[in-house]
Amino acid sequence: MRAPAVVLLAVSLCAAYQVPSGKQTAGSQSREQADLDSALAEAGSSPVEFLRAIEKHLQKYPNSPQRAELERAAVRAAIEAKDDRRTILYGEHVLARGSKDPRILDSVTRALLAGGSRDDFTRALEYARRYESTIQEARRSAPPGVNAADWQTEVDKGLGRALCEQASATGGLGHPQEALALAQRAFDAYPNAESAREMARWDEKLGKTEDAIRHLADAFTIADPQNTDARRAADRLHMGDLYRRWKGSEAGLGDLVLAAFDRNSALLHLRDLRLRRVDPNAQLTDPMQFTLSGLDGQKLNMASLKGKTVVFDFWATWCAPCREQHPLYGVVRQRFRDNPNVVFLSINTDSDREPVRSFVQSQKWQDRVYFEDGLSRALNVRSIPTTIIIDRRGHMAGRMDGFVPGRFTDMLTERIRDALAD
Repeated sequence: MRAPAVVLLAVSLCAAYQVPSGKQTAGSQSREQADLDSALAEAGSSPVEFLRAIEKHLQKYPNSPQRAELERAAVRAAIEAKDDRRTILYGEHVLARGSKDPRILDSVTRALLAGGSRDDFTRALEYARRYESTIQEARRSAPPGVNAADWQTEVDKGLGRALCEQASATGGLGHPQEALALAQRAFDAYPNAESAREMARWDEKLGKTEDAIRHLADAFTIADPQNTDARRAADRLHMGDLYRRWKGSEAGLGDLVLAAFDRNSALLHLRDLRLRRVDPNAQLTDPMQFTLSGLDGQKLNMASLKGKTVVFDFWATWCAPCREQHPLYGVVRQRFRDNPNVVFLSINTDSDREPVRSFVQSQKWQDRVYFEDGLSRALNVRSIPTTIIIDRRGHMAGRMDGFVPGRFTDMLTERIRDALAD
């Protein structure tokens, strides 16, 4: 289970202050550190109380040497608490120190846009441009453990948000034509309801009623998990109102909405195809459709194993139980050596692939090794080692999370035989 963000925040604070959670004695701590520990302990898991504790501490110790870290923690807590005023206050302090944290840039920008004054829009535009620059820098390489297609999606999504925020700020400063162009760039970067709605906003401002209706239809019909039912309902009402004023009734609006649905379905399909060129496994959920890359450079098309029972061994170089478990796979493999319909696949899950070859050589493993290439996501592998059996119909027939040394070979043998008999 994923920990709540505020809990992770508290953990990161303890790490930043090198507070070993109660292991230090009060005598070994400074007075300030002792006060901070006490305040954070009283705050519990509430972001509101966490933020209040930091503020009181900074009031008491305005020249704290930990001020930069405390203000960074404060803005994160303010974001969690949805406190726009404090998000701006502490966020701008953090950003003034040169931070390029995309979440802080995004949150401060949106909080300023909600303010509505000319000064708010001016500052929001500056931060939105910095946000875009940060995203463009991040495009160059995916972090370890993130596949290329997922990273491409996240970068495109961030770029779309940054451009949409620039559109809102630019329009708020009285430049609707420029705002419309920025909103169009946002939609081109990552097509979603927000950028379509932003285009409609500035179309309407410029008197382009037909274009505004078309873009509201985009916002209403595009597949977007972030779009709420309430926003879609509001888009529908606004679209209908504009259409009636333009045409006198809603006759023909349904055809326009259907055209928008078809247009956006085709657009998203093209995007999926582009992602598949970056990563052939992008968007796939069926493990038997994956293409896996081997340590030896060979590719394995899982579709070629259709009709067979496949045993996946998910492991990592850092996993001691995986090393203990590996020879037991050999025992089970021998039991099915005369059955060509049982296939064993060794799947490495290391985020850094560089040491895998030397590890395999040092362990003298003889079986061919493949990288997971997104398969962990499709099969919801959350711990290592994990063994998964897929039957001849491509359905999951067995799963063993973790490792039970004394019973492993018999348990796995039984599950394979059950899959063959099914």
